Amino acid sequence: MSKPIPTSVAIVGAGLSGLSCAHALQAQGVKVTVFDKSRGVSGRMSTRRGDGWQADHGAQYFTARHPDFIAEVARWMDAGVAARWTPRLAVLGGDAPTQPPAHSQPSQPLHRHVGTPRMTSPSQWLADRLAATSLHTQHTVNALRRDDTGWALGTAEHGWLDARFDAVLLAVPSPQAEALLRQGVANPEAVAPFADVAASVTMRGSWALMLRFDAPLDLPFDAAFVNEGPLRWIARDSHKPGRQAPGGPEVWVLHASAEWSEAHIEDTPEAATEALLAAFVAWGGAMPQACSAHRWRYADSLPPAEGLRTWSPELGLGLCGDWLSAGKVEGAWLSGRSLAEQVLARRM
Repeated sequence: MSKPIPTSVAIVGAGLSGLSCAHALQAQGVKVTVFDKSRGVSGRMSTRRGDGWQADHGAQYFTARHPDFIAEVARWMDAGVAARWTPRLAVLGGDAPTQPPAHSQPSQPLHRHVGTPRMTSPSQWLADRLAATSLHTQHTVNALRRDDTGWALGTAEHGWLDARFDAVLLAVPSPQAEALLRQGVANPEAVAPFADVAASVTMRGSWALMLRFDAPLDLPFDAAFVNEGPLRWIARDSHKPGRQAPGGPEVWVLHASAEWSEAHIEDTPEAATEALLAAFVAWGGAMPQACSAHRWRYADSLPPAEGLRTWSPELGLGLCGDWLSAGKVEGAWLSGRSLAEQVLARRM
């Protein structure tokens, strides 16, 4: 006997994977409600905004290889929420060449894209196209309960919600999914296989610095991959399309390597800033007029095992996220869409 397709679905997490999943389900008539602990949407496609400046402190750019994501990025570009970014690129340190590899095929160049005017823009565009009551921010889901009426969600801010759902889909980092399934479910043994899936994927952090300069830095690149020391990425964020306001500061973003960040994840922001600024100056940079540090706890992930089960029609429980695709923007979108396709498929 086939299992009926859920008619009401709760998605926990309003990053790109959750929003991608929500759109695919909503397009097929499923009532979708998305919950997120933050004040806005975006997940890894995050932007910090200050007085006259902004910086993408999460994902720095994205590429598109899968035909479906290529088509999605084209829609974003048509809507004005994404654009190609063509920085002067360099590779610093080690035995690397002075220019990065092409990362392209002769007949199909691989372009770098960014959200415009900020990295959060594609996610916000998707959120704006959900049904009016489908998105609930500042709802930290910390408990789940399943009974004959469906799934109930408990939140830190509002307690147990009145609504019931046929299915719950977790679109959050794997450590958060595991913690919720092990500690926030009335019968954790029933969902243990999904907690085990989340536990099987290792996510890694990254320290990020956002630097502001009164005048442009005289460096021969707009972005660089770094193969030595604590840094792994340097970017002139103001060079991205639609970024720098007239008269505003020039903004640079530094990302530390996963290895260095994991070893220093509990450092104070001041200590991390001192170490990363010293590395930046050593590569030709300068001390900024102002800077901000961000501890990005779930920056990337090691590749997951093949064949992980991410949907149970019997439980009405599913998982999606960039961690199922080694922490990439494209992987986040594809993961959400893939989970939606599983939910919509009738199972015998």
